[in-house]
Amino acid sequence: QVTLVESGGGSVQAGGLLTLSCAATGRTFQIYTVGWFRQPPGKEREFVAAIKWSDNTAYYADSVKDRFTISRDNAKHTVYLQMNSLTPEDTAVYYCAADQNPVPLNRWIRGREYDYWGQGTQVTVSS
Repeated sequence: QVTLVESGGGSVQAGGLLTLSCAATGRTFQIYTVGWFRQPPGKEREFVAAIKWSDNTAYYADSVKDRFTISRDNAKHTVYLQMNSLTPEDTAVYYCAADQNPVPLNRWIRGREYDYWGQGTQVTVSS
């Protein structure tokens, strides 16, 4: 069992930045990939970024590429999502998720691939 807890959400003005954290506890040695997803108000959940737990292989949604950076600190069992140049379109509840299975990179965008989910943290960007 793996438990994920997100933190770092909040309210920011457009152009600002936030860094989200996803702290993992439990059987973290089983984690293969950690992903960030978000659900904007009234919309479906969407993939944001993911990183392999064992190295720095990362993958981003086109909408956040060059603005967001995903990173990991294995010693702290924590994955970060640094978000720069935020826009109101980035307003959403952000979730981190962990996958135990070594799936190919092109499947990292699929929420159903992930076994564990955090409770989410709200990010609000005002114009």
